[in-house]
Amino acid sequence: MLLAIDVGNTNVKFALVKDGDIRTRWRIHTDARRTADQYAVWLFQLIELEGYTRTDVNAVIISTVVPRALHNLEMLATKYFGVEPVIAGKGRATWPMHLDVANPASLGADRAVNSIAAHALHSGDKIMISFGTATTVDHVDFTGAYKGGLIAPGLNLSLEALVSAAAKLPRIAIEALSDPSVIGRDTESQMQIGIYWGYVSMMEGLIGRMKAEIARPAKVIATGGLAAVFQQNAHLFDAIEPDLTLKGLALLHKHSQ
Repeated sequence: MLLAIDVGNTNVKFALVKDGDIRTRWRIHTDARRTADQYAVWLFQLIELEGYTRTDVNAVIISTVVPRALHNLEMLATKYFGVEPVIAGKGRATWPMHLDVANPASLGADRAVNSIAAHALHSGDKIMISFGTATTVDHVDFTGAYKGGLIAPGLNLSLEALVSAAAKLPRIAIEALSDPSVIGRDTESQMQIGIYWGYVSMMEGLIGRMKAEIARPAKVIATGGLAAVFQQNAHLFDAIEPDLTLKGLALLHKHSQ
């Protein structure tokens, strides 16, 4: 069984994968100082609660956008699972698609892995939107080549900056708004409108501009926890793939064998 590990700026996601299927998944807040021992104590309990043991894991693949977190996760694999981990984008797990960008080495591992999964799951050109610490919008063409994209501040990051910089603004929850009105009658509703419909408008504009530039039909695929919030009333996406990165890691590991 494969243990797939995706290290993001906010969370580290773990998944057990067997025969290409994700059997279970967990996440923990990203902390580059967390040791292999601490990961093991936490992870072994969760594995056992799902009816597995650590001996069921015979392979590990790691993708990270936080370089300082890599060493401790490599130690987790070698010390506690007895396997040499595969590192996404390195060695035998180099990217199996063409990176048609100015500096391929600068592409984040998560975006590359998402590209692999999106191309395997959907035909034609793809526009991938990933809602995380940053919001990324990427283009993968019909051949599977990564063609580039854009990076915008993530929604939670934007909201945190707004609340931190404006002393009188309250903290609000990010939620789907069924009311299409963009004229709020109090501070909280005005913030909710600005965050929700403002982000919808940004997505609509960026998707429209990217489709026009691609000049071919393109499917819009979203991943990340906030994708469903925006799809609920805005219907921006052709598909939502919550496990896009983990599926990409499983595909990359298979390709590396």
